Amino acid sequence: MALLNVGTVIGAWLVISTLGSLYLKAAERNNAAAISAASTAGMLLGNPVVTTLLFFNYLNIFIALCEIALGRHVELIKKDYLVLKEQFKGKEWDGCLAFLTMPLSVGQIFDMKTWSKMWTTYALYDPSYQNTEAFGFFIDVGNGWSTIPPSLLLNYAIIYGPSGSAGDAITPLLVGCVSIASLWQITYGTIIYFLSFVWNKRYQRFRAGEIWTFVGISNSIWIVFPAVGIWACVQLLRDGTFDVFA
Repeated sequence: MALLNVGTVIGAWLVISTLGSLYLKAAERNNAAAISAASTAGMLLGNPVVTTLLFFNYLNIFIALCEIALGRHVELIKKDYLVLKEQFKGKEWDGCLAFLTMPLSVGQIFDMKTWSKMWTTYALYDPSYQNTEAFGFFIDVGNGWSTIPPSLLLNYAIIYGPSGSAGDAITPLLVGCVSIASLWQITYGTIIYFLSFVWNKRYQRFRAGEIWTFVGISNSIWIVFPAVGIWACVQLLRDGTFDVFA
């Protein structure tokens, strides 16, 4: 298996972005450009809300870019889906593993066509993702274009609070309102998607373990983590401070 593949690129992005942000937060707290690894580790373990939301927001930013790719390259997804449907018929799980272990060149990492293959693979379990008339297609493309700025705003507030270069422009009221709206949008869309998936019995033909893992657990991330974010934003609005991120 190639060292540089879809799975390792996603993992590297999440680790580097989350730990990098925790490093910046620790440096901001200590008013120092360079801090010890112990300080970063203390930040990682000290406030689980901070670590959880940074991790989720960077995951959401990555998936949002993939969702933009879904909208831009849906015709390619349709063509590739027909090929994968026959190639992995009855062994869809192998198709998922093939995608995650697909070797990548450096150039392919920055090519949106590479990440459109995520939806070709997901369509093996839910064909609506290669159907431009389906709810799943539109809610994800819409989330892709609309949730990156709120995710960046919340991460900025988590790292810098009121002391960043944006100064008084980044307030608990602004961050709380924008983030709650965005996080609820994500949560509601996921709930409706689940209902659509079950109502249309798209789980038929597949083993329960596959559905729970590839559809259930993967989508539940966009319910559980936003719930933590909504809770944190309520604290922002109630207290009028960024203390929840301290």
